[in-house]
Amino acid sequence: MKKVIYIILCLAGFNASAQVTDSTKKVNIVDTLKKDLFTAPDTVKHLRSKAWALVPPSILVAYGASNFFFHPVRRLDISINNDIMEDAPNFRHHPENFFQYTPVALVYGLNLVGIHGKNTFVDRTLIFAMAEGMMSLTTFSLKKVTHRLRPDGSNYYSFPSGHTANAFLGAEFMAQELGDKSIGYSAVGYGFATATGILRMYNRDHWFSDVVAGAGFGILSTKAAYLLYPYIRNRLFKAGREKENNRDVPDELKKQPKTSSIIMPSYNDGVLGLHFAMQL
Repeated sequence: MKKVIYIILCLAGFNASAQVTDSTKKVNIVDTLKKDLFTAPDTVKHLRSKAWALVPPSILVAYGASNFFFHPVRRLDISINNDIMEDAPNFRHHPENFFQYTPVALVYGLNLVGIHGKNTFVDRTLIFAMAEGMMSLTTFSLKKVTHRLRPDGSNYYSFPSGHTANAFLGAEFMAQELGDKSIGYSAVGYGFATATGILRMYNRDHWFSDVVAGAGFGILSTKAAYLLYPYIRNRLFKAGREKENNRDVPDELKKQPKTSSIIMPSYNDGVLGLHFAMQL
C-alpha cells in the first residue's frame, strides 16, 4: 500500500517539474475561464477514440464477467482475497473515496491556472456527463442483476466496482484532454485510478474481477463518449444554424416549393435573344 502511494507521489512530482514553465507564468483566472468557456473551436478536434480503441476495455469487461462461469478466474479472486487477508487483516482506510474523483478535479483545476485541455469547458463537460451517464447506468444495473456477494459479506452489490469504474473514467478523461501535452498527466490519472482499485480490494469491498471489470467499464464509457459526442454536437449545431437561417423567412414563403431559374442572352444567325430556363 505504501509503495502504491509512493509511486503516485513520484508521478505527481515528475509532472509538476515538467510543467514548471507553466506555473511561473502570471495567470488571470477570469480571462482563462472566458477564453476556455466562450471560444468555441471551428472544428471538433477532440475525437481521439476510434472504434478499435473500444476493444481493450471491452476485454477487461469480458474478463471480469467471466468469473461467473470460468472457474480459474473465480479461483484467482479467492486466492488474491486470501493473500490480502493474510497481509493486512485489519486494513480499513478509504482514501479511494477521494482518489476516484482526483483525475477529473485535476483537469478542471489545471484549467484554472492556464493549462487548457483539448476541448472547451462546455464541450469537455458535456463529454464527461455523457460518460458518467453511460457508466452509472451500466454499473448500477449490473450490480442488481448479477447479485454478487462482496468479500466482506456486507451486501450483494459486488460486481462491478463502481468506485473503480468512476476512477478509470476520470483517468481516461484526463488522458484524452491533457495526454497530448505530457504523458505525465495520463500517468498521474491512471495512477490514482489503479490505487482506487487496489484499495477497494484491500478493504474487502470487491473481488479482483470486480475491479478489472470496473476499470473496463470506466474506460469504455469515456472512449464511447469521445467517439459519439462529435456526431451529436455537429448534428445539434447544424440544426441550430438551419433554424437561425430560417428565422426571418415568412411562413408563407417557407411553404412555397423551392424553384430555381436562369436567363441567358443568345445570338443566332444575327438575331439577338434570351434563353429562359426554370427548375421546379
